[in-house]
Amino acid sequence: MVWSSRVGKLRVAGRLLDSLPWTKAERVLDVGCGRGLLLIGAAQRLRTGSAVGVDIWREGDQAGNHPRATQANAAAAGVFRRVCLVTGDAWALPFAEGAFDIVLSGLTLHNIGRRQERVQALAELVRVLRPGGHLGLFDILRTGEYARILTDLGLKEVRRSRPYFLFWLPT
Repeated sequence: MVWSSRVGKLRVAGRLLDSLPWTKAERVLDVGCGRGLLLIGAAQRLRTGSAVGVDIWREGDQAGNHPRATQANAAAAGVFRRVCLVTGDAWALPFAEGAFDIVLSGLTLHNIGRRQERVQALAELVRVLRPGGHLGLFDILRTGEYARILTDLGLKEVRRSRPYFLFWLPT
C-alpha cells in the first residue's frame, strides 16, 4: 500500500496524462480530485488553460481529503493560480454541457456503490466533455464495465490499457 501511494499512483497518473494530446490551453476537469494527483499533473501541463477539481471531500474515501490539502499541494507544485476547486458529486456535476476539453478521474468511480449511480457519473463525465475532447480514467475493479458504458454513451475511441498492479487489484 505504501509503494502504491508513493510510487505506483504517480506512475499510473503520469502515463495517463502523458497519453493525452496537450495544447497547454485546455480547460480540464478532474472528477473526484481528492488531494490533487491528476488535477495538479494536468495543471503542470498548462500554460494558459485551467484545471478544475471537483470532489465531495469525504474523508472515508481518502485520508486528509479536504480542499485545504489540495490547495496546499497545488501551491507546493507551483500551479495554485491555474487550479480551482468545487464541491460537487460525480453523478450530478455542476457544470455546463461541453464545458471541458479534457475530463479526468482517478480512483474515484469504484467508490460509487450502486451501478446506476456509476452509469450516471460516467454520463456526467461525457456530458461536460466538449465534442472531440478527451476523457482519461484510471480505476480498479470495473474498468471493463466503464468501457462498455462509455461506448454505449457514444464515445468513439474507447481504449483500455493493459492491467497495472497498483494495489492487490489491477488498475
